[in-house]
Amino acid sequence: MTVVLMGLPAVRGGRPTLDGRPDTPELVDKFGRVARDLRVSITEKCSLRCTYCMPEEGLPAIPADELLSAAEIVRLVTLAVRELGVREVRFTGGEPLMRRDLEEIIGGCRAAVPGTPLAMTTNAVGLEHRVRGLAAAGLRRVNVSLDTVDRAGFARLTRRDRLTSVQAGIRAAHAAGLAPVKVNAVLMRETLSGAADLLRWCLDEGCELRFIEEMPLDADHEWARANMITAAELLDVLGARFALEPIGRSDPSAPAETWLVDGGPATVGIIASVTRSFCGDCDRTRLTADGMVRSCLFSDQEYDLRSLLRTGASDAEVAAVWRGAMWNKWAGHGIGAAGFVPPERTMGAIGG
Repeated sequence: MTVVLMGLPAVRGGRPTLDGRPDTPELVDKFGRVARDLRVSITEKCSLRCTYCMPEEGLPAIPADELLSAAEIVRLVTLAVRELGVREVRFTGGEPLMRRDLEEIIGGCRAAVPGTPLAMTTNAVGLEHRVRGLAAAGLRRVNVSLDTVDRAGFARLTRRDRLTSVQAGIRAAHAAGLAPVKVNAVLMRETLSGAADLLRWCLDEGCELRFIEEMPLDADHEWARANMITAAELLDVLGARFALEPIGRSDPSAPAETWLVDGGPATVGIIASVTRSFCGDCDRTRLTADGMVRSCLFSDQEYDLRSLLRTGASDAEVAAVWRGAMWNKWAGHGIGAAGFVPPERTMGAIGG
């Protein structure tokens, strides 16, 4: 058996400095960005083993007592919305469907902050069996990770033959009224030839497709910029079958640049995290499944909110640490810098 390290950040805990921070309740940083989009990872477990995210053995399990409980997640989401200016929340993993209390988490958040959009990033394996309960609890929409509609290719990439379950989950999400249903596809050399087929499938199924440049967050540490597919390469491939008209970004903080497909109204998006970085407009703040606040995917600086909750800290004390963590956010991920070092945690351990 191969030993797989989840990766622990270099700095955890402590109190971040607030020196020079303006007197505002919002999650502002030193570069003037304001975080309003909260990503909450609720588990490191996943039902797939995508090669760019998870090792074949999966990530080491987080002990149950180190995971945020449903009540703790609801408390932090409530604090983020009511006191810190967060406007939307997305639950991630691992795979959120691996949490048996997912409906409780979503229902608790809807009751506490009823006007806040609640979304989920999922691989949709098994979603068809739970989607109506999740919608009833308050889930508004889903982003589904799907990189290919070729069954053999899907099985190679995810190390699981579950494409039909994913497709059933997507259709069930539509039937349950979740909208829009977005599909996220990571750009890879082995799936590039099928990118147009994936777009055709999404158009036929009424899904909004977004391609994402592969980032150095893989568990096997095999990412190399020389091997990655760029947005420009993808546009060449898609352009051979579809007429694409660029329309840009409707929101500067939105990660995807979009194109009208065959005159519209359908669109396809590209999240060019590496070659067309949007760090300057980033509006995200992140909670890991074990209760750390993280200002950037690529920063190993984390602050422990779980311990604050469990030692009786007030909401004001937790909010002060959260504000400090975001005040000290990096200017950007620095992937193109000569001395760039990937973060210790992988995407599966951070949360998408």
